[in-house]
Amino acid sequence: QLQLEESGGGLVQPGGSLRLSCTASGFALNYFAIGWFRQVPGKEREGVACISNGDIIKNYGDSVKGRFTISRDATKNTATLQMNNLKPEDTAVYYCAAVWGQLFGLCVPSKYDYWGQGTQVTVSS
Repeated sequence: QLQLEESGGGLVQPGGSLRLSCTASGFALNYFAIGWFRQVPGKEREGVACISNGDIIKNYGDSVKGRFTISRDATKNTATLQMNNLKPEDTAVYYCAAVWGQLFGLCVPSKYDYWGQGTQVTVSS
């Protein structure tokens, strides 16, 4: 069974950092395109950062460019979202997602087949 599990969320002050991890089980994440998405109540799920199969292309949402970094560790079968200089508007439930094959960094939720359960990130003083 293909599963994704996020970890690393929590409460952080503005300007702080968090590192989210997405661990895959049942499949080799290395052959999949991976995305990080976030959602707040009443709003659509938003693409935060996506990485192509082969890690050639990394695509970031405008609001997180220069602050967030997506990466993959094939040896640990994990994907990571490093979030720096966090702002209150980054508060959301963060999800990782994967799809087999190549999306060239496309960061559209409907293109991803496998989803984790989400982890809450709260940025507040």
